[in-house]
This record gives sequence, structure tokens and C-alpha cells, in this order.
Amino acid sequence: MAKRIFIWVAHPKPGSLNAALAARYADGARARGAEVRIMELSDMQFAADFDGYGADHDATRLAPDLQRWQDDVTWADHVLIVHPYWWGAMPARAKAVLDTALLPGFGFKYHKRGMGWDKLLAGRTGDAIITSDTPPWLDTLVYHRPARRVMRNQVLKFCGIQPRAVVQFGSVKLAKDGQVDKWLARAKNMGAAAALAG
Repeated sequence: MAKRIFIWVAHPKPGSLNAALAARYADGARARGAEVRIMELSDMQFAADFDGYGADHDATRLAPDLQRWQDDVTWADHVLIVHPYWWGAMPARAKAVLDTALLPGFGFKYHKRGMGWDKLLAGRTGDAIITSDTPPWLDTLVYHRPARRVMRNQVLKFCGIQPRAVVQFGSVKLAKDGQVDKWLARAKNMGAAAALAG
């Protein structure tokens, strides 16, 4: 059975390097027989304001694009999230998707007592590609790689998605054409590996 892969391009502008990396990843996955769906943040329409998960929160009122995002995550065996690294994290509009769609009852469910929770997206694997102007070695040394840690531990693992590769490409600002080509090739190889993974 073909691997089902959902790719979310979490960049607020179309035509980004993130979109190009996602397209190469998709090429690699499709070449190995995977079925791929791609959704771009730049095409999504939803209200970003959100007042939290109170008792009156109604997940059935999700905007259609957020519902489709949830449907694609549910459909997938494997998820790729591609986002830029702005002020130590993903862009605010991308974070708003997680805040408003990665909900209790969908991504996780807290136990009534204690600090435990059920990981409702278990059985899936995930990759992440993060682009930054900060060189990854500097981000690791000085800032302790916050975007990679959050994506691996507090997004993917928290919901039960087993991380495979969480990588950071940079510095985008200083990159020569040859370096960008290497990132694109690596993204394609990551997609191929995801399609073949057991």
C-alpha cells in the first residue's frame, strides 16, 4: 500500500524557498510510489484570533481550510512541516493554525486526573524542514535550537507523531546557488526516504 504523505508549507507568502523545498520533497516521495497532498499556508483562509480551549470551545466551528488541514493530517501516514524561522519560532500565522486546529480531541486528550494525556495522532511519522538566516551551528551554540526542539518535542511527539528528521537549512541570507541546490537535493532524498520507511 502506498504511503500517504501530507506536506504543509507553513510560510505566509507564496513562492518561497519553503515551497520549493516542499515540492522537491514531494517529487522524491512520489518517485517512490507515495500519494502526496500539499497545503500551503499562503492559500489558507481563517481567523487567526483564538481565545483558548475553554469549556465553551467548539471545534465544529473550524474554518473550512482548518478542517481540511485536520482532514489531511488524519489521512496521512507521514507528515512534513516546512517553515521559516522568525524570532525563534515559526511565523505567527503558522502558529495560529496549530493553536486553532491541533486541538484537544484531535491531536491530544488530557486525562481527567494528573498531568498525563493521550497522543491521538500516534501511528504516524513526521519530518520538518526549517529555514533560517541564522546558521544552524550558531543557532545550536547560542540559542540551543528552539525551533527544532519545539517541533520535535512539543508538536510532533506531544501528539504521538514519531519524528524522523527535523532539519534546519541556513543561512538562507548568505547561501550561494550551489548551497540552495544541495538543500533542494536533500529535501528530495528526505521525501524518498519517507515514502520507503516502514
